[in-house]
Amino acid sequence: MKLAREARRIAQLLKTSKQRVVFAESCTAGLVSAQLAAVPGISDLYCGSFVTYRNRSKQDWLSVPEELLQDPGPVSEIVASKMAESALKQTREAEIAVSVTGHLGPNAPKRQDGVVFIGVAIQMADASRPGIEVSRHHLKTTTRHERQREAAGLVLSNLSRVLRRGV
Repeated sequence: MKLAREARRIAQLLKTSKQRVVFAESCTAGLVSAQLAAVPGISDLYCGSFVTYRNRSKQDWLSVPEELLQDPGPVSEIVASKMAESALKQTREAEIAVSVTGHLGPNAPKRQDGVVFIGVAIQMADASRPGIEVSRHHLKTTTRHERQREAAGLVLSNLSRVLRRGV
Protein backbone atom coordinates (compact mmCIF):
# COMPACT_ATOMS: atom_id res chain seq x y z
CA MET A 1 0.00 0.00 0.00
CA LYS A 2 1.46 3.31 -1.13
CA LEU A 3 0.26 5.44 1.83
CA ALA A 4 1.68 3.00 4.38
CA ARG A 5 5.03 2.87 2.57
CA GLU A 6 5.23 6.68 2.44
CA ALA A 7 4.31 6.90 6.15
CA ARG A 8 7.17 4.52 7.01
CA ARG A 9 9.58 6.62 4.92
CA ILE A 10 8.46 9.77 6.73
CA ALA A 11 8.93 8.11 10.11
CA GLN A 12 12.52 7.32 9.17
CA LEU A 13 13.14 10.85 7.89
CA LEU A 14 11.68 12.34 11.08
CA LYS A 15 13.89 10.07 13.17
CA THR A 16 17.01 10.94 11.16
CA SER A 17 16.32 14.67 11.35
CA LYS A 18 15.24 14.50 15.02
CA GLN A 19 12.02 16.39 14.27
CA ARG A 20 8.40 15.96 15.34
CA VAL A 21 5.32 16.67 13.26
CA VAL A 22 1.75 17.79 13.86
CA PHE A 23 -1.07 17.88 11.30
CA ALA A 24 -4.05 20.15 10.66
CA GLU A 25 -6.42 18.19 8.44
CA SER A 26 -9.68 19.22 6.90
CA CYS A 27 -10.74 17.29 3.78
CA THR A 28 -8.70 14.19 4.71
CA ALA A 29 -10.51 13.97 8.07
CA GLY A 30 -7.59 12.43 9.94
CA LEU A 31 -6.50 9.94 7.27
CA VAL A 32 -2.96 11.35 7.13
CA SER A 33 -2.60 11.03 10.88
CA ALA A 34 -4.01 7.51 10.86
CA GLN A 35 -1.44 6.43 8.28
CA LEU A 36 1.48 7.85 10.25
CA ALA A 37 0.14 6.59 13.60
CA ALA A 38 0.10 3.05 12.19
CA VAL A 39 3.92 3.03 12.00
CA PRO A 40 5.44 1.20 14.99
CA GLY A 41 7.48 3.51 17.24
CA ILE A 42 6.02 6.71 15.80
CA SER A 43 4.98 8.12 19.19
CA ASP A 44 8.37 9.81 19.64
CA LEU A 45 7.94 11.69 16.35
CA TYR A 46 4.21 12.29 15.87
CA CYS A 47 2.55 14.90 18.09
CA GLY A 48 -1.06 14.62 16.91
CA SER A 49 -3.59 16.22 14.61
CA PHE A 50 -6.21 18.93 14.54
CA VAL A 51 -9.05 17.54 12.43
CA THR A 52 -10.92 20.72 11.58
CA TYR A 53 -13.48 19.60 9.06
CA ARG A 54 -15.86 22.52 9.54
CA ASN A 55 -15.09 26.23 9.31
CA ARG A 56 -16.06 26.86 12.93
CA SER A 57 -13.49 24.26 14.04
CA LYS A 58 -10.84 26.03 11.96
CA GLN A 59 -11.75 29.25 13.76
CA ASP A 60 -11.99 27.83 17.27
CA TRP A 61 -9.11 25.37 17.24
CA LEU A 62 -6.67 26.99 14.81
CA SER A 63 -7.61 30.68 15.05
CA VAL A 64 -8.25 30.98 11.32
CA PRO A 65 -10.01 34.35 10.96
CA GLU A 66 -13.67 34.13 9.98
CA GLU A 67 -13.16 36.75 7.29
CA LEU A 68 -10.61 34.49 5.52
CA LEU A 69 -13.02 31.57 5.71
CA GLN A 70 -15.60 33.79 3.99
CA ASP A 71 -13.25 35.32 1.41
CA PRO A 72 -11.27 33.74 -0.20
CA GLY A 73 -12.82 30.74 1.59
CA PRO A 74 -11.64 27.60 3.38
CA VAL A 75 -10.11 26.09 0.24
CA SER A 76 -7.37 28.65 -0.30
CA GLU A 77 -3.65 29.20 0.03
CA ILE A 78 -4.01 31.62 2.95
CA VAL A 79 -6.23 29.27 4.97
CA ALA A 80 -3.82 26.35 4.44
CA SER A 81 -1.00 28.64 5.56
CA LYS A 82 -2.86 29.80 8.68
CA MET A 83 -3.83 26.23 9.58
CA ALA A 84 -0.21 25.03 9.45
CA GLU A 85 1.14 28.09 11.26
CA SER A 86 -1.38 27.81 14.09
CA ALA A 87 -0.94 24.04 14.51
CA LEU A 88 2.80 24.58 14.86
CA LYS A 89 2.36 27.47 17.28
CA GLN A 90 -0.01 25.47 19.49
CA THR A 91 2.15 22.34 19.49
CA ARG A 92 5.35 23.46 21.18
CA GLU A 93 7.11 20.12 20.84
CA ALA A 94 6.67 20.01 17.04
CA GLU A 95 9.17 21.41 14.58
CA ILE A 96 6.96 20.83 11.52
CA ALA A 97 3.23 21.25 10.90
CA VAL A 98 1.41 20.17 7.77
CA SER A 99 -2.10 21.27 6.82
CA VAL A 100 -4.53 20.22 4.13
CA THR A 101 -7.78 21.78 2.98
CA GLY A 102 -9.75 21.08 -0.17
CA HIS A 103 -12.97 20.40 -2.03
CA LEU A 104 -13.52 16.70 -2.62
CA GLY A 105 -17.09 16.98 -3.94
CA PRO A 106 -19.84 16.47 -4.57
CA ASN A 107 -21.37 19.94 -4.70
CA ALA A 108 -18.03 21.74 -4.90
CA PRO A 109 -17.86 24.93 -6.95
CA LYS A 110 -16.74 23.87 -10.44
CA ARG A 111 -13.46 25.79 -10.33
CA GLN A 112 -12.56 24.22 -6.97
CA ASP A 113 -13.79 20.67 -7.51
CA GLY A 114 -10.89 18.37 -6.62
CA VAL A 115 -8.59 21.22 -5.56
CA VAL A 116 -6.50 20.89 -2.39
CA PHE A 117 -3.99 23.18 -0.72
CA ILE A 118 -1.21 21.74 1.44
CA GLY A 119 0.69 23.95 3.85
CA VAL A 120 3.98 23.11 5.53
CA ALA A 121 5.23 25.23 8.43
CA ILE A 122 8.74 24.73 9.77
CA GLN A 123 9.95 26.17 13.07
CA MET A 124 12.95 28.36 12.36
CA ALA A 125 16.06 28.08 14.55
CA ASP A 126 15.95 31.77 15.50
CA ALA A 127 12.39 31.30 16.95
CA SER A 128 10.97 33.87 14.55
CA ARG A 129 7.78 33.17 12.61
CA PRO A 130 7.87 29.76 10.98
CA GLY A 131 8.85 29.30 7.38
CA ILE A 132 5.70 28.38 5.46
CA GLU A 133 5.17 27.02 1.98
CA VAL A 134 1.84 26.20 0.40
CA SER A 135 1.18 24.15 -2.71
CA ARG A 136 -1.98 23.80 -4.80
CA HIS A 137 -2.95 20.45 -6.31
CA HIS A 138 -5.76 19.26 -8.55
CA LEU A 139 -6.79 15.70 -7.76
CA LYS A 140 -6.96 13.24 -10.63
CA THR A 141 -9.43 10.84 -9.02
CA THR A 142 -13.18 11.35 -9.01
CA THR A 143 -14.85 9.60 -6.07
CA ARG A 144 -14.77 11.06 -2.59
CA HIS A 145 -12.99 8.03 -1.10
CA GLU A 146 -10.34 8.03 -3.84
CA ARG A 147 -9.86 11.76 -3.45
CA GLN A 148 -9.32 11.50 0.31
CA ARG A 149 -6.65 8.86 -0.28
CA GLU A 150 -5.05 10.86 -3.08
CA ALA A 151 -5.01 14.04 -0.95
CA ALA A 152 -3.50 12.10 1.99
CA GLY A 153 -0.83 10.77 -0.35
CA LEU A 154 -0.03 14.29 -1.52
CA VAL A 155 0.30 15.48 2.08
CA LEU A 156 2.71 12.66 2.87
CA SER A 157 4.66 13.26 -0.36
CA ASN A 158 5.00 16.97 0.39
CA LEU A 159 6.17 16.26 3.92
CA SER A 160 8.64 13.67 2.64
CA ARG A 161 10.04 16.17 0.11
CA VAL A 162 10.48 18.85 2.78
CA LEU A 163 12.17 16.41 5.15
CA ARG A 164 14.53 15.09 2.44
CA ARG A 165 15.44 18.65 1.49
CA GLY A 166 16.37 19.43 5.09
CA VAL A 167 18.10 16.15 6.03
